[in-house]
Amino acid sequence: MRIASFNVNSIRAREQAVLDWVRGAQPDILCLQETKVEDDDFPTDEFLRLGYAVAMAGQPAYNGVAIAARGKIQDVCVGLVGDPPNADRRCIAATVDGLRVFSVYVPNGKSVGSPSFVEKLAFLERLRRTLDERESPDRELVVCGDFNVAADERDVYDPEAYRGQLHFHPDEHRALRGVLDFGLVDVFRHFHPEAGAFSWWDYRALAFAKNQGLRIDYAFVTRPLLSRCTGAFIDVGPRRLEKPSDHAPVVVDVA
Repeated sequence: MRIASFNVNSIRAREQAVLDWVRGAQPDILCLQETKVEDDDFPTDEFLRLGYAVAMAGQPAYNGVAIAARGKIQDVCVGLVGDPPNADRRCIAATVDGLRVFSVYVPNGKSVGSPSFVEKLAFLERLRRTLDERESPDRELVVCGDFNVAADERDVYDPEAYRGQLHFHPDEHRALRGVLDFGLVDVFRHFHPEAGAFSWWDYRALAFAKNQGLRIDYAFVTRPLLSRCTGAFIDVGPRRLEKPSDHAPVVVDVA
């Protein structure tokens, strides 16, 4: 089984590139973030033609998450425990062939100390609360998505420049650890302890060509699922396209 997570930065703008990538990578489960379309405008038929059912939680122009799967999608749940009314569409969970799957898009935070930053931390707290109240670390579960936090120095091309800044702030690290303490493991880091692998690069200043990036996209799994994971990688191929997402897909293979 192959599980993938991809912040597509607009499924409308990147539809053909995403479908081409799916044809090549052949994920069994695909978590999407920043779809940026209402549910009626999601290219559901195109995914169906490739053999994927889709569950989505979209909104126009911003945010939006989805799960596409070759298996039957059941027990879909949109949002987090404690979300405010009319919350942004940033989390969807579903069960696929017995595996519980989350697709998550954590708020960017804008700037340290801003109301958006406070909401980012609160979102991560609500995610942990949701896991505590609805899930179990003893079952096979994967939480995929764009977390907008670089977990440690290996995940930042210039740690000293980023230290204490957005995406690499102690408060963000504490909030992310709070999620992981539920009983989750970073699959990519489990297989690749070395520094220098990133999943996001700014469009500006030739950041991708210089590999000046951050690793902020993850697949976190419970221990029961980790025992079946055989590998993980970040596929930078889609980032090389002419009009790419600024993120690259994260892929996990499971026996």
